[in-house]
Amino acid sequence: QVQLVESGGGLVQPGGSLRLSCAASGFTFSNYAMSWYRQAPGKERELVASITSTGGSTNYADSVKGRFTISRDNAKNTVYLQMNSLKPEDTAMYYCKARWAIVGRSYWGQGTQVTVSS
Repeated sequence: QVQLVESGGGLVQPGGSLRLSCAASGFTFSNYAMSWYRQAPGKERELVASITSTGGSTNYADSVKGRFTISRDNAKNTVYLQMNSLKPEDTAMYYCKARWAIVGRSYWGQGTQVTVSS
């Protein structure tokens, strides 16, 4: 069955770094654009970063540009989010999403918690 399993979240001090991973299975990963979203308590889920199916193009929310980097390894069916210079406002549940726009299909992971606090 389709699975997206996020990992790498945790508690980090302001200014620190984390690397999130999202391992995919049960579908043809290389057909799907991948995205990272986040949702803080009491707020709507927001797009953080996205990457095309080939990895040739990326997009970032203004709030994370220059600090976060999305990448993917199609041989490992995994997408990553490198997060540097973390701020308390980056605290949220982080979710990965797979989307194949042509067929209108998308999948979500269960999320991994990131907490930035001293």
